[in-house]
Amino acid sequence: MPKKDEIRTLVILDVKREAVDISTIFFKDKIVRNAKPGQYIMVWVPGEDEIPMSISTINHNGLSSITVRRLGKTTEILDSMQPGSKIGIRGPYGNSYSVEGENPLIVAGGSGAASLLPLVKAFIKKDVKPTFILGGRSSDQLLFEDELIDLLREKLVISTDDGSMGYNGYASGYAALLMAENEYDHVYTCGPELMMAKIFYEAEKHELPIQASLERYIKCAVGLCGNCAIGKYRVCKDGPIFDEAMLNNVRNEFGISKMDASGIKVRVNH
Repeated sequence: MPKKDEIRTLVILDVKREAVDISTIFFKDKIVRNAKPGQYIMVWVPGEDEIPMSISTINHNGLSSITVRRLGKTTEILDSMQPGSKIGIRGPYGNSYSVEGENPLIVAGGSGAASLLPLVKAFIKKDVKPTFILGGRSSDQLLFEDELIDLLREKLVISTDDGSMGYNGYASGYAALLMAENEYDHVYTCGPELMMAKIFYEAEKHELPIQASLERYIKCAVGLCGNCAIGKYRVCKDGPIFDEAMLNNVRNEFGISKMDASGIKVRVNH
């Protein structure tokens, strides 16, 4: 059996168009099918750089998946791939969400829903239906809406920046309202960092434990190169899931600054 750190060449078995610039790529891999919610894999396209991708499906009818938003050259190539195309992967890497609580609130912003979908399924296996805020720029940017409706029914609520569906405003604002009105016992979030930072401070105000999936420039995935550092942590290895204690330790950087591909510290702008 191959080791997780070895690049495995896979054949894409299916592709689902989620939005104009987002697609989900399905494949089979004996190692990824045992991944945990929140973990990621490194994905390689011949001639391009490796990039980290959240695992959006873990062993559903034998298939796993990643969900790709077109942001750069590598993701543009991935987003255009069809069944029969080949990719290289290694991993899974990183820590995972702790599936805790009887009344959790989960907040997804944009493509952050990819990391959180396996978490929802893990809760349902425990007979817990979380409240899930599915946020997007507009109604045509809401990931996994139909699947989440099937899983959660009335526990799924929608937030769109432009008001085209559901709550009119940012998911972080909707989360603040719901935290004030309900007695949640845990908060989970993945999405734009400014959104997650606002949710962290709101959860802190309500003394709620929180887990957030952070994104940084990941190259090695094993904690060696330091490109993904935030505070004393390496996101690739210590994360990507940060609990409230870890977030508190990096509050002078979280939602404020990060290192770019060249190692220069830049402001977080989304």
